[in-house]
Amino acid sequence: MLKRLLFTGLVGLGLSAQGSAQNPTQVKYAETITAADLEEYLSIIASDEMEGRDTGSEGQKKAAEYIIDHYKSLGLTGAMNGNFEQPFELVSVSFDEVNLKIGKADLIRNEDFIFQGDGDMSKKMKTDLVFLGLASDENLEKVDVNEKLVGLWAVGERTQGLVDKVMDAGAAGIVIVTMEGQANFDRLAGRYKRLSSRGRLGFDQETQQRPIFIVSSDKMAEIFGEDIATLKEAAKNNPESIDSQKAQFQVIKKKDVVETSNIVAFLKGTDKKEEVLVISSHYDHVGVSSEGEIYNGADDDGSGTVSVMEIAEAFALAAKDGIKPRRSILFINVSGEEKGLLGSQYYSENPIFPIANTVNNINIDMVGRIDYEYQEAENKDYVYVIGSEMLSTDLKKINEYNNITYTDLILDYRYDAEDDPNRFYYRSDHYNFAKYDIPVIFFFNGVHDDYHQVTDTVDKIEFPLMRKRAQLIFHTAWDLANRENRTRVDGTNTRTAR
Repeated sequence: MLKRLLFTGLVGLGLSAQGSAQNPTQVKYAETITAADLEEYLSIIASDEMEGRDTGSEGQKKAAEYIIDHYKSLGLTGAMNGNFEQPFELVSVSFDEVNLKIGKADLIRNEDFIFQGDGDMSKKMKTDLVFLGLASDENLEKVDVNEKLVGLWAVGERTQGLVDKVMDAGAAGIVIVTMEGQANFDRLAGRYKRLSSRGRLGFDQETQQRPIFIVSSDKMAEIFGEDIATLKEAAKNNPESIDSQKAQFQVIKKKDVVETSNIVAFLKGTDKKEEVLVISSHYDHVGVSSEGEIYNGADDDGSGTVSVMEIAEAFALAAKDGIKPRRSILFINVSGEEKGLLGSQYYSENPIFPIANTVNNINIDMVGRIDYEYQEAENKDYVYVIGSEMLSTDLKKINEYNNITYTDLILDYRYDAEDDPNRFYYRSDHYNFAKYDIPVIFFFNGVHDDYHQVTDTVDKIEFPLMRKRAQLIFHTAWDLANRENRTRVDGTNTRTAR
């Protein structure tokens, strides 16, 4: 049935899902991608020796050396004038002291509140906490927020816009109320606590220098002495009726420079060598907790990293046999993904090859496990595909054709939407290419109980399934690198490059 549905669209691309014949050369090199190789590489990348590969750490740099040695052994070229690293600097900002008191209660960091945002003050600031709810113009007229801490509801992607609006109105800081329930807040606070010994990494840029605290709805109701429904209704209709609370806070900041790098390995194409296909993963993870627990990150994203390594090996072996791709291929393992897609942001803003010449990005982030949705399924041969027609209707068809022809995985599109509440389209490195109207395709296995836990270890990886996913990605990459025309940008999600 799927083949019949695809037929019309595929014909326009010079493909046919009916009676499609496998390319024996393509199959030959896809078969070099093996479960044994993936396990061998991942057992090193996700070993304790790599210390969780935290961005800028010695463990991350050890992982970089291992990956680079692999690319060198394949005969690939370093894309930075022969160098395999694209170095960049980040700033580590740590907040050694963050205090928040509301009324008579001293709130405990990473238990009663989470600190986000910024700020630097040696003396405690005394002020009032007012509750605005939403930063509508009407509410801002009713409540004086100047030099006050201001309570706001968390409203998804709109939250940052509301924060900016209230900061611009003169607020001293923000208290965001998360509505996801106390249990979810406690899990998030626990994660912040485990990782609190580390500074926040980012690019060195000016900020509004004002703090943002996050509390649960239960805690906010306790602070104001109202149940949350009453507080919410009052904030909607007459926020000025909510009595303010005395508050004081202090934030002491320290900054250090952190050096890290993206790994960039290059295979030059033939007649279309000026056009570049980018195949990416992130090789960083979240390091070691304050208690010394190592986050090995086998699935996230050791699985994507070693998949890129194996796919690169398949292309390199073909090139050694005289079968080079028509387009050039950049194999890039970025750093800083866990800190906010920083490595891919740096590459997209400082590209080695012109963005205009970058035809596609294939991104691989977590492809080694089976998630909640498929744990009980009879057929577990699946992969989530995200973004494949956001910018180009061709890309989805090409990937589906190669899947039908070679791998026969279940291609699951349940997260393939801009309004997906999980926001997976925005949460991995492909997004920094999509921002520039480069058609992207993101392969993903979904989340599981070990996501961002110390239990994300190599022994839980499904290597035969991971091999099949990597082979699909190889087949799609082979097709994109060798077809006559680059994929059109004709999707509904195009935007002006920025």
